[in-house]
Amino acid sequence: MFITDQSLAPFHTFGLQVKAAFFVNLQHEEQIDSILALRHRPRLILGSGSNVLFTKNFAGLIIRNAIMGIRVLENNQDYVIVEAGGGEVWHDLVLWSLEHNLGGLENLSLIPGTVGAAPIQNIGAYGVEFDSVFHQLEAIELASGHSRVFTKDQCGFAYRTSIFKRELKNRFLITKVQLKLNKGVHKLALDYGEIKNTLLERGIANPNIRDISDCVIAIRTRKLPDPSKIGNAGSFFKNPIISESSYLALLADYPDMPSYLVENGRKIPAAWLIEHAGWKGYRKGDAGVYDNHALVLVNHGHATGQEMYQLAEAISDSIQQIFQIELEPEVNFI
Repeated sequence: MFITDQSLAPFHTFGLQVKAAFFVNLQHEEQIDSILALRHRPRLILGSGSNVLFTKNFAGLIIRNAIMGIRVLENNQDYVIVEAGGGEVWHDLVLWSLEHNLGGLENLSLIPGTVGAAPIQNIGAYGVEFDSVFHQLEAIELASGHSRVFTKDQCGFAYRTSIFKRELKNRFLITKVQLKLNKGVHKLALDYGEIKNTLLERGIANPNIRDISDCVIAIRTRKLPDPSKIGNAGSFFKNPIISESSYLALLADYPDMPSYLVENGRKIPAAWLIEHAGWKGYRKGDAGVYDNHALVLVNHGHATGQEMYQLAEAISDSIQQIFQIELEPEVNFI
């Protein structure tokens, strides 16, 4: 059942040459019992590996979530409750929702990763957060093998995080996720300028969910590199949120600095900060910053995890020095 000394290069999108001491492809919940035998080993749950940076070989057990399946649990006049296996590709679930004319996921099109990883990270894009469509999930505690249901309140969702990324990190394997999706017409999230501009370019005045998805796919394809061609994990840093007073002070020196008004201050695009600090297109060896989007760190071929980590640290330090803003990684360092 276990594979030893497994190369992880095919299982994470940075494509780094690292290995795991033990590896298992978990396709059924019944396999959990045998995993309990390796309690003494460090364990890491891996989906598609699109949000991790391995800085060294992993001495423990990598559990790759490959639990599949999509089914409708509840179907009424206004909404549908859909359940998807934790190993399903996230974008495949988005496409499934579009095929069934169910709204809510269109702005989250083409986000890399699996369904099981979505609540951990509380993924979001173009004005929509995962928790806005979340209903509940099932997860298995790796220490005991016991199954547990988590409601929305119990997940502790916040910007790009959840209880599974904090207090319960690597303690639960998310097997099934339930989403509440809208039937028929629902309010579309069109606030982001890139979506508005793309709709305008396409001459679409009254968009539907598929139009929004197509626009998001076009935007992401234009801006973000394909991991199969160049190693990356998408957006490497979170967009920082600063106080209104800090924003106004910076605005005096940087009048063109974009921002989004949020509940607890101003959200500043991290890509703008990194580009204005001179990092866009930077390269040292095979570790670099993508030419078309400063928020994406890339492996040009043979970078090591340590080299990628050092680049991320250097970028963070410079943003702190120039703007007095602390950048927080979206990517998990292993």
